[in-house]
Amino acid sequence: MTRFIETNRSCFGVEPICRVLQVAPSSYYATRSRPLSARKQRDEQLGPEVRRIHVEHFGVYGARKVWRQLRREGQVVARCTVERLMRTLGLAGAVRGKRWRTTIPADLAERPRDLVERNFHPPAPNRLWVADLTYVRTWSGFAYVAFIIDACSRFIVGWQASRSLRSDLTLDALEMALWARKGPHDGLVHHSDRGVQYLSIRYTERLAEAGVVTSVGSRGDSYDNAMAESVIGLYKTELVRSRGPWRGLDDLELATLEWVDWFNHRRLLGPIGYLPPAEYERTRYPEQPQPLAGIA
Repeated sequence: MTRFIETNRSCFGVEPICRVLQVAPSSYYATRSRPLSARKQRDEQLGPEVRRIHVEHFGVYGARKVWRQLRREGQVVARCTVERLMRTLGLAGAVRGKRWRTTIPADLAERPRDLVERNFHPPAPNRLWVADLTYVRTWSGFAYVAFIIDACSRFIVGWQASRSLRSDLTLDALEMALWARKGPHDGLVHHSDRGVQYLSIRYTERLAEAGVVTSVGSRGDSYDNAMAESVIGLYKTELVRSRGPWRGLDDLELATLEWVDWFNHRRLLGPIGYLPPAEYERTRYPEQPQPLAGIA
């Protein structure tokens, strides 16, 4: 009511408005002169911090992730307070959309077995990598992006973008992963869907050369590569849809590099205790060799 009177006082005057609303003018003036409540003062302090965290993290964090990040920075605040402030500021987290299939099953008589069987919880890093690819519309045509993710920490160990769906796309991402995570790779399982890019001769030979065991999802199982699809879903939601349209491949590559670096080193992930993947590996598995900083 006070805000309504404040907005219209220049047109109608305070007393006429109060007379129509049956409010004493003294109540209005008392409200204006009253100091801010403790809650209002706290909101004015937290509001800019909530907005800053939301902007710094690509505008994709919802109230839960913003609240977790505030706690990591030493801010003691209730989650419901963050939710209320985000509603007031008009901020919201990214919402995933529909995913389109980009890989075509290879027409082969024999394929590697599914060694994962939906168990995406390896005991340590460099035990299970999951791989998948997606497409991105640009003004100069379609671009395709392939990812390889360490299932233990969700760390993106390799990625590559290309205008073509040839096996070079996935092979370059694999080379990046093998270079970032120095061997030996004994006992490492590489899991993918049944796409022709991952079952090509060049790709499977490179895996065998590196000592990596090949695993392929089973037919008719929509969850056979769920972890890789989940990370790609985040990529499409948090970067592709929120910051597009894209002029071309170079524009997309630079933005993807920035997003991967943020994802690996700063993004809070619920399944690993609301820690960034790099921090999760560093604190939980200090004996493991750390990834090269220039990769992601």
